[in-house]
Amino acid sequence: MAIYLTKESKVLVQGMTGGEGMKHTRRMLAAGTNVVGGVNPRKAGRTVDFDDRAVPVFGSVADGMRATGADVSVVFVPPAFAKTAVVEAADAGIGLAVVITEGIPVHDSVAFTAYAEGKGTRIVGPNCPGLITPGQSNAGIIPADITKPGRIGLVSKSGTLTYQLMYELRDIGFSTCVGIGGDPVVGTTHIDCLAAFQDDPDTELIVLIGEIGGDAEERAAAYLREHVTKPVVGYIAGFTAPEGKTMGHAGAIVSGSSGTAAAKKKALEAVGVSVGSTPTETAKLVLARLEDR
Repeated sequence: MAIYLTKESKVLVQGMTGGEGMKHTRRMLAAGTNVVGGVNPRKAGRTVDFDDRAVPVFGSVADGMRATGADVSVVFVPPAFAKTAVVEAADAGIGLAVVITEGIPVHDSVAFTAYAEGKGTRIVGPNCPGLITPGQSNAGIIPADITKPGRIGLVSKSGTLTYQLMYELRDIGFSTCVGIGGDPVVGTTHIDCLAAFQDDPDTELIVLIGEIGGDAEERAAAYLREHVTKPVVGYIAGFTAPEGKTMGHAGAIVSGSSGTAAAKKKALEAVGVSVGSTPTETAKLVLARLEDR
């Protein structure tokens, strides 16, 4: 089992013929992802050779879905065109759109996440590494060779910390790892993933990675109290961040005591989450909680 992405998923890549799209499509194919096509209206009808796989290019997401039965889109387009790309995918009825692009204006993200929700399309991102179900499928830029299938579900704002925890816990392995992105507006939230992992019979423990800024982690803690029975281990990035400064992600800004790492840690610990002070300590807490079970 997994959440959102399985070996049955059929993936279109919007922007596949660009530099980043080409590079990461090759990596996704190498990981076993069923990439069934790319989308570029100026190159429709062509094919792109990736080693031993020729991938067709379609003029639109709708054309690609009709021809292949695709149900996932990965978006590798420049920020100025991201809103149009996501709206096109939602209009076509895609089930999941993974928006890798960073630097998208917040008002565009607000518009396309709301639009996609109204169309029944799940957005992961923007400004995210995507998601991976190890051994089955990889939609985005997460390295596929640093872990294996296993019992841990991971949801993270940070791409880098996603990779680090995957590597540190590689001997246990993961059901699905979801990088939701750290922008102020994202489509899929910690809470969405917590709910999905709670319902996934093959996820035994959940790792939640947050960071300073906003109140997403506090809201996740409130959800955990009422709805999640599986053990959860957390990590919050930014304990040493200076007050009032944006740190990396556009959403990571602290004002007063609101959004601090300490406040988030306190909220999570209050509902039974073990929170590590470093990624390595977090991994050790995961191992301890699994041993307890």
